[in-house]
Amino acid sequence: MKQGIALSVFSSVLFAALYYYTTVLHPLSGAAIFAWRIVLGLPALALLISRARGWGEIRLTAGRLRREPRLWLLLPLSAGLIGAQLLVFVWAPLHQRALDVSLGYFLLPLVMVVVGRVFYHERLTRAQTLAVLIAAAGVAHEVWRADSFSWVTALVMLGYPPYFMLRRMLRMGTLATLWFDMCFMLPLALLLLHGQDMSVPQQFMRHPALFGLVPLLGLISSVALISYISASRMLPLGLFGILGYVEPVLLFWVALLFLDESMPALAWFTYIPIWMAILLMAGEGLLEWRKDGRNEKNPARA
Repeated sequence: MKQGIALSVFSSVLFAALYYYTTVLHPLSGAAIFAWRIVLGLPALALLISRARGWGEIRLTAGRLRREPRLWLLLPLSAGLIGAQLLVFVWAPLHQRALDVSLGYFLLPLVMVVVGRVFYHERLTRAQTLAVLIAAAGVAHEVWRADSFSWVTALVMLGYPPYFMLRRMLRMGTLATLWFDMCFMLPLALLLLHGQDMSVPQQFMRHPALFGLVPLLGLISSVALISYISASRMLPLGLFGILGYVEPVLLFWVALLFLDESMPALAWFTYIPIWMAILLMAGEGLLEWRKDGRNEKNPARA
């Protein structure tokens, strides 16, 4: 349990570090950084699959591709949905939109609660209903304050739910889903690297620091991914979900303290209600997890 918690928090710290790290990879664009993450991340994922003895799951999915032609449409769609999120994650810090991404991650759990209610007829608890209403007040304030709503925030909070819904429909394991997502993104990644104004060898020769910076990008990204997946396999789902709130908090402070993004004073009235909603949901999740833990130790009380 402790190892799983440590790995989850460690992965959040690494993803936050990656958020800042994209800004030191000059002259690479956001698209090039995204491409390198895919190219360098695929071997790391293969290593993780080998250690988890997960190649059988990959072969089963490959067999489904032969029997179910629709997967040739659905798997690229899955890759496109997650690819858009990976791209905006590294693009935003380079274009002063890091705070918008962090806000999207804060709102994502609340959107997932609404998706569960609307599409899967899951009942909302009183705490979840209250959290959604409080967060909605924050969103309404942002629309009033800025007379608009950031498309970056909307992409994060509304782009992930269809991806998770598609994964649920495909009934594939986490490792198999990630493997085929990465494989289907690989051609685009190679195309992006090939289509740059300056070729990859020229970039590295003109900017020798890239010889060290790009492999380190792959290392940070891969270790973060491996830690995240490992934690998900070690921890109860409820606790793993609660720890997922750590990452957007870190992204917010990285954007504010290290990326020199400014936030108008009125914007706090957007963030504070949303943070209150997140704390409410996290608190409820923690109570449920502790209750479940006690019931497992004392089955007679369940």
